[in-house]
Amino acid sequence: MLKGKKIVIGITGSIAAYKIPFLIRLLIRNGAEIQVIMTPTAKEFVTPLTLSTLSQRPVIIDPFVTGTGEWNNHVELGQWADLMLFAPVTANTLSKMARGNADNFLITAYLSAKCPVYIAPAMDLDMYAHPSTQQNIRMLRSYGNAVIEPQTGELASGLTGPGRLEEPAVIFDIIVGHFRKTTLLKNKKVMITAGPTHEKIDPVRYISNYSTGQMGFCLAEEAALRGAKVTLISGPVNLSISHNSITQIPVESATEMHKECLKAAPDSDILIMAAAVADFKPEHAAIQKIKKDGQPLTLNLEPTIDILRDLGNLKKKNQILVGFALETNQELAHAKKKLKEKKLDLIVLNSLQDPGAGFGHLTNKVTVIEKNGKVHDGVLKLKSEVAADIWDIITA
Repeated sequence: MLKGKKIVIGITGSIAAYKIPFLIRLLIRNGAEIQVIMTPTAKEFVTPLTLSTLSQRPVIIDPFVTGTGEWNNHVELGQWADLMLFAPVTANTLSKMARGNADNFLITAYLSAKCPVYIAPAMDLDMYAHPSTQQNIRMLRSYGNAVIEPQTGELASGLTGPGRLEEPAVIFDIIVGHFRKTTLLKNKKVMITAGPTHEKIDPVRYISNYSTGQMGFCLAEEAALRGAKVTLISGPVNLSISHNSITQIPVESATEMHKECLKAAPDSDILIMAAAVADFKPEHAAIQKIKKDGQPLTLNLEPTIDILRDLGNLKKKNQILVGFALETNQELAHAKKKLKEKKLDLIVLNSLQDPGAGFGHLTNKVTVIEKNGKVHDGVLKLKSEVAADIWDIITA
């Protein structure tokens, strides 16, 4: 599973650095290529000679190669790696990573990363529990980094509590699991819709909703990380994609989204309709701006085209169709009805009754219902983590 995989391991100045040689041996034994980066203080806890011997590569500590005038290229390293693991990570380095304080080679390599990043904090329990540390961890999660939670145990201070670096064998299993996951959707084509639609009233006004598109974009990024080729059909949003396996198609109205979905759907293996398509549009959009004249304005609205219904009717036998439902009351009943009527394989339910979920939040809480009746209840998480959970259910 790890043969030929290129992994950067960043080590910071923590007593837990003594565990990393054991991890490197496991990774090398299983075919990985390892490049170690150390902060200057990390040398006080584990020697570069030990790490270079085990990794079979010179350890990088400084931007410049001593005595040669050459420099270590952090940009090339960021492009070389299939995965970056920073372990152990001190409170100081967490703060630098969260804020982009690039005062050493490790941080410049982190900021240049084009691959998934895993971070394994290790520190005393009070430092780990401090609000500033927890805020930095939340920030790093929001950037898409995965955090390997520290364990509760005896710490170097003599205290016992959370802050102990996860064991090398467990970190190894997490890395193996990551690369196994990246093949789950290999050779699969995925179509995902995201964001709102804008239905014109006149040249300067429209009907829409509060959707930001974050959930759909997280689903697209996660699908690409798992090996899929993704077509992302997106309404107007202020988001960008970062994976080269995602093709974004911008649209504005429900009619435009419907057209693009019908073009992409026949060639797709999995269809995820995460967009918050406007339910109604004006019967007629004014050609010129409607002027305010002090009198009431009446808009005649008509239903927008039902994209999900049409895809359900056209769905092929080997396709998977996933819908979303955002409800404010009788949530489960409404979602189950939609699941059946639209001929879905599963539906993702959001409730606006859940604080921190739905539009405009970095977090979400969903319930996933399969057509066989199985219900998966979720908890409030970052939308990137919710996206991973949804894909775990789809690919189970």
